Amino acid sequence: MKTLEWTLNEYPRPQFVRRSWDNLNGLWDFAFDDQNIGEAKCWYHHGEFDKKINVPFVYESKASGIQDETHHPNVWYQRAVVIDSQYAGQRILLHFQGADYLTKVWVNGAYLGLHRGSSNKFQFDITHFVKLGAANSITVKCEDSKSCCQPRGKQRWHDKNFGCWYVQSTGIWKTVWIEYVADTHIEKVKITPDVDDASVLFEYSIHNFEVHPHLKIVTTLSYKGQLIREVTLKPDRSFTKLKVDITNDTLVEGVHFKFPVWDIGQPNLYDVNFKLFSGETLLDEVTSYFGMRKISIKNGKIFLNNAEIYQKLLLDQGYWPDSLLTPPGEAAILEDIDKTLAMGFNGVRKHMKVEDERFLYWCDHKGLLVWSEFPACYEYNDQAVENFVPEWLEVVEQNYNHPAIVTWVPLNESWGIPNIGVNKQQQSFAQSLYYLTKALDKSRPVIVNDGWEHTISDILSIHDYEELGDVFTKRYQEKERVIKDEVLKGSSRYNFAENHSYQGQPIIISEYGGIAFKSESGWGYGNQVGSEEEFLSRYQAITEAIKKCDYICGYCYTQITDVQQEINGLLTEDRVPKIGLEKIKKINDIRHT
Repeated sequence: MKTLEWTLNEYPRPQFVRRSWDNLNGLWDFAFDDQNIGEAKCWYHHGEFDKKINVPFVYESKASGIQDETHHPNVWYQRAVVIDSQYAGQRILLHFQGADYLTKVWVNGAYLGLHRGSSNKFQFDITHFVKLGAANSITVKCEDSKSCCQPRGKQRWHDKNFGCWYVQSTGIWKTVWIEYVADTHIEKVKITPDVDDASVLFEYSIHNFEVHPHLKIVTTLSYKGQLIREVTLKPDRSFTKLKVDITNDTLVEGVHFKFPVWDIGQPNLYDVNFKLFSGETLLDEVTSYFGMRKISIKNGKIFLNNAEIYQKLLLDQGYWPDSLLTPPGEAAILEDIDKTLAMGFNGVRKHMKVEDERFLYWCDHKGLLVWSEFPACYEYNDQAVENFVPEWLEVVEQNYNHPAIVTWVPLNESWGIPNIGVNKQQQSFAQSLYYLTKALDKSRPVIVNDGWEHTISDILSIHDYEELGDVFTKRYQEKERVIKDEVLKGSSRYNFAENHSYQGQPIIISEYGGIAFKSESGWGYGNQVGSEEEFLSRYQAITEAIKKCDYICGYCYTQITDVQQEINGLLTEDRVPKIGLEKIKKINDIRHT
């Protein structure tokens, strides 16, 4: 078999871990179907697969082994999988962490169904379609388009790159894997910490609850190997809750709390083990973790665990030169996080992308804040709304348990809602996203439309690429002028949509900078600089101008790396620093007023 330069072998769902699983990444048979004849010709039985592809890398990428940037609307995958006979009597679940955009699946020629979306994960129960101890054919068709009505983020919809839009990603782009579970098993657990009450709430969903009449769930909490609590719950329905007190006199770590909390740079995490029994028979066992962490807003400031925080974020689009939107490996994820921390940033705004769960796992474990943002549509109509809403809500639900996520951002810069400033229908859509997100998660701030033209929002976030520090200082020195939109008058954008106004929210400059070095090709924001000294002078001037505004609660610098034609990264696409990391850190570490 061909040796693969890029491989993703890590467990793909690190917040909900089971022992029995098989990774299906690697070489698959592959074919383009530009005429869309594959289904009519039953390619799921005997496909005309003339290529090989390295899953989960999209065919547009070098890592896939194909590297064809041409748009192909229909692509097919197929591979044989042997299911060991030891899993007789188990449910066999086929998982996709992400595939773009419409995914259809067959097993041994039997059609299982379809999934619409690109950022949310999904699964199929293939138990009754496979033969144990024998090779089973798994066939996948992915349909993608240039439609602006589907959430596409920074993926281009023209044949060539333009502006800040890059090569599209088609088909499977995250890990594919198989999991083996009991017929009755723990489907999911929603974990909600309550710092003020020193407790944590577990909400369990049990699949096929009715089969076993005498179920019990044993939940074991520990911290650094030390037992905190073990609680047994006998559920009387498929959905049940358990609130657990986490105080323990041996874990006193500070004067504010009698238990360790998750904090910036201090990612104290609790391990938790869930066991599902029928009588004394163990049906299922899952391991997870959580952080005792509280995000709150009061008097125009943001608090983490009841202490005011100043957010120093870095815009992160999550592109790599050889693998595009898919991280080329766990080491690449760690490199980006470690360099972000080395530059003195305490968080990232993950821009226009729902990142690999391993990224969130490491942010959880390294104490790095995350703003979780969704890929944009670029038109507003009924189809766009129908595509956007269910996928966004699934992403919120699926990533809810990660303590690193401190803000939800469904929309950015009025993309997909171009007339929200005056259009009440688009304003209603944005407001509905706010309330739907809050219906799932009451604990985190929500910025519905990051950058400008806010309707209802927990934070007033502003995008401003002014390159001169003194101009920035003058523009923002009077808060009243900012919140009354006088600062931006004369431009085409305002901080608030029509009939909406400032309601005392914290204010953050959530995009600024974007400084690029001089180049014959590529672009950044404002004039390009010719030297490290010139860069640092400008970076320090605008960053300190933000910090001098005592009503501003933080900033987000654009951006961590270059991305294709956009060359305003602190690092190159290959993650080579353009400026000494410690020099950026020194400026970020200067205390704000």
